[in-house]
Amino acid sequence: MEIIVEFKYIKYESVDNWVRITLNREDKLNSFNLEMSKELIYALDTSGHNNTVRAILITGAGKAFSAGQDLSEAISGKLGIDDIIRQQYNPIVTKLRNIEKPIVAAVNGVAAGAGANIALACDIVIADEKASFIQAFSKIGLIPDSIGTYMLPRLVGLAKATALMMTGEKVSANDAEKMNMIYKSVASTEYEEYVLQFMNNISNMPTKALGLIKRSLNHTFTHSFQAQLELEERLQKEASESNDYREGVSSFLEKRNPNFKGN
Repeated sequence: MEIIVEFKYIKYESVDNWVRITLNREDKLNSFNLEMSKELIYALDTSGHNNTVRAILITGAGKAFSAGQDLSEAISGKLGIDDIIRQQYNPIVTKLRNIEKPIVAAVNGVAAGAGANIALACDIVIADEKASFIQAFSKIGLIPDSIGTYMLPRLVGLAKATALMMTGEKVSANDAEKMNMIYKSVASTEYEEYVLQFMNNISNMPTKALGLIKRSLNHTFTHSFQAQLELEERLQKEASESNDYREGVSSFLEKRNPNFKGN
């Protein structure tokens, strides 16, 4: 593991052909201030534009994934809530959805407020069984942001999302998996090894195709039936022109394991 960029509030480490981004304000439960948000935006940009990076992992230091917004900064008067959303959270979740590489959230502890919704904006969420997810906004008289009102109803349905957002109920990792909020809850004793193995596997898959899958899924709830058929046709043509497609077919015919390069 190699630290390839130095930051103050996050860690950015290279692991073979993927990167680990760790939210690193452990004493503040990795709550977001403006500087940490800017560092995460820069790290996502760096990862997205680096062709040697084939997958991205986001996790938290210590006992939390992220407790959301640092409220002391929110009430300081330096920035309005709308400015915080516009400068911090909207750019983060937009990049999470638009970077055409698999982005995995490894939720090691509590994910609350914007922290929960940033995790849910990732492509795949793996959680330690002791982790939890809280739509904490209503507890302080706010509404969910960081694309939460878009993502959560699509994951768990409108009725469940409405109740979770209005009540601020804590959801355990196991329950989050059962209600299809996340991909998998993993026993604490197996969590670290599982995440590492998962990242090693997904970073060696055909990255071009995974990115095109992500692009197609970003349209699935807004396109008509016909529009999605046409998008699939265009993206399948693009995928079929990749080196990984040729390698996938060759390895299948030759009865060997594929050696995908991500292009």
